[in-house]
Amino acid sequence: MSDDSNGGSGSPNASDEGRSITVSRVIEAPPERVYEAFLDPDQLAQWLPPTGFSAEVHHLKPKVGGTYRMTFTGETDELAEYGSTFGGTYLELVPGERIVYTDEFETDDPEMASEMMVTVTFEAVPEGTEVTARQEGIPEAIPPSDANDGWNDSLSNLAELVEEAS
Repeated sequence: MSDDSNGGSGSPNASDEGRSITVSRVIEAPPERVYEAFLDPDQLAQWLPPTGFSAEVHHLKPKVGGTYRMTFTGETDELAEYGSTFGGTYLELVPGERIVYTDEFETDDPEMASEMMVTVTFEAVPEGTEVTARQEGIPEAIPPSDANDGWNDSLSNLAELVEEAS
């Protein structure tokens, strides 16, 4: 997939090694500012939910071994059934450079029960920060193309949030 109109790109990949995607976007803000938006509960609730969803962060402890838990709620009747609660553990936090965490849905559906690994990197570029997110172990019930679209939507929201504040 090439760059789209909102500046994001990504390539879904369902391989023998697992279901994964990688998306990337340049955001016009310094790496430290973009990194901060991933670990501040109020900011995370503003930018992470894709269009049509809102988020509530129940808790977020941004330290190695710390956990987070949040809920996405569909804002229309059509999206209501896609709401979900999920959480995970922070495995690596390198300020302004890298975040690695697990992500798992709270569900009884075996096709949604899978621990995902998310790695986000922040690279300083002349235009600001190139953010790259790799999500591995996507549950069977989620088409990788949907995960790809969701991440690109979220990164667009993130750009709006941090570019306004920079």
